[in-house]
Amino acid sequence: MAKITGLAQNLYVAGVDLSGDTGSLSGVHGGFAPIDVTSINRSAYERIGGRRDGGLSWVSFFNDAASAAHLTLRGLPTTDVHVMYVAATSVGGAAVCGVVKQMDYAGTRASDGTLTFDVPTMGNGFGIEMMGAGADGMLTAGLRTDTAATNGTSIDYGAVSTLFGLSAYLQVTAFTGTTITFTIQDSADNVSFAAVTDATFAAVTAAPAVERIQTTATQTVRRYVRLATTGTFTSCTFAVAFIRHQTATL
Repeated sequence: MAKITGLAQNLYVAGVDLSGDTGSLSGVHGGFAPIDVTSINRSAYERIGGRRDGGLSWVSFFNDAASAAHLTLRGLPTTDVHVMYVAATSVGGAAVCGVVKQMDYAGTRASDGTLTFDVPTMGNGFGIEMMGAGADGMLTAGLRTDTAATNGTSIDYGAVSTLFGLSAYLQVTAFTGTTITFTIQDSADNVSFAAVTDATFAAVTAAPAVERIQTTATQTVRRYVRLATTGTFTSCTFAVAFIRHQTATL
């Protein structure tokens, strides 16, 4: 990985591309909630790692067109929302993904007439997952459009396989056809690929669509990784990001 700018980044929410309606990313946080285990013979706090958490927050412009920010965010759903922030729109590029609750949609009208909305989110059920440390990242170059079954560009993560499985996120923003299936495949030699066990998303029949999948904590992921599509369709626009777990993760 190398230093990058904050230019030309993307944000997908609930299967909608909100990149053009997002002014700034105001916060990304992850990690875990510490548990205080300070004993009486200590003069400073002792803490151990607790439950994972996280969230993303951003500033949205007002846009009430179809499949734009206002109609996507105004409902403040009580159900889970999938978010994918893409810091580098390239295969293997950095991303931050999460299954979250949208906490607010608070509007602000500045004195110059600017109308924006603050959108904070908090993780629900899973911690925020940050990708792009040389062992994971985007399996698509931002949004990818397939018009037929396609084997995507593979990523070479070096000779060492990982042994603790993976998590992956899918955002489908447009679809024409009957069905499409997305499968993460791996290979030891970049020639012979096979589907990673438990790393196939549920078949998609309409857009928008989102999903998070996670393999078992003992699944081996080999050196080369790619995303393959199959199905009966004429066009599908989507993004997939994944993370190879470096330790066992529940």
